[in-house]
Amino acid sequence: MRGPKKHLKRLNAPRQWMLDKLSGKYAPKPSPGPHKLRESIPLVVFLRNRLKYAMNGNEVKRIVKQRLIKVDGKVRTDPTFPAGLMDVISIEKTSENFRILYDVKGRFIVHRISPEEAKYKLARVRRVQLGLRGVPYCATHDGRTLRYPDPLVKVYDTIKIDIASGKMTDFIKFDVGNLAMVTGGRNLGRIGVIISRERHPGSFDIVHLKDAVGHTFATRLTNVFVIGKGNKALVSVPKQKGVRLTIAEERDRRLEAKP
Repeated sequence: MRGPKKHLKRLNAPRQWMLDKLSGKYAPKPSPGPHKLRESIPLVVFLRNRLKYAMNGNEVKRIVKQRLIKVDGKVRTDPTFPAGLMDVISIEKTSENFRILYDVKGRFIVHRISPEEAKYKLARVRRVQLGLRGVPYCATHDGRTLRYPDPLVKVYDTIKIDIASGKMTDFIKFDVGNLAMVTGGRNLGRIGVIISRERHPGSFDIVHLKDAVGHTFATRLTNVFVIGKGNKALVSVPKQKGVRLTIAEERDRRLEAKP
């Protein structure tokens, strides 16, 4: 077979999609797009398995071909288009808006947002460079290239993007005391305030964070996505507020909830 593989076995699909093992041999393989395969969720999984708006892949195809689904303000007709972290999915026919986020167990969740919040998204700066003819630009985690960014914006900072215009409206520095979400590793999906950054020249810098109930955890610098200034997040976060419970705490919560 020439070129990249066009299929994906179900058992090799990312854990975040939460696909069951027995409903077939294959899983939808995301198309090439702004997010990596293992850091995205195809629209077919989102519409069929999460929102339950379709029974099967053919129904998803009919929905997207009617140009009903927008990702970051653009109509997407590819059922396997990869939507990734912080992307805004809009369905105008039902007046619904969703932001792709992780829960505290590292799974993609359906997070409903208001129409006001659906007008912007956050993007993490991957690269800041000089381009052709000395034009400064920054590249973000969702494949965007922004020319002439604010000179204070550096790698690992977060920028706020207006979806309609594609322009940067605000930015958050990667600083101690700011709120951040973990986007990779064992602490995927946890949210906490940055306490400190350990520098390890020639290796990976380590960032220490503290969540809302005082638990501290550490992860690599490349896994940290700043989402707010101080304790205030610029986007609404899932109901767990990024706090991961131990197995015993989860059990106690379930027992309390029982009548």
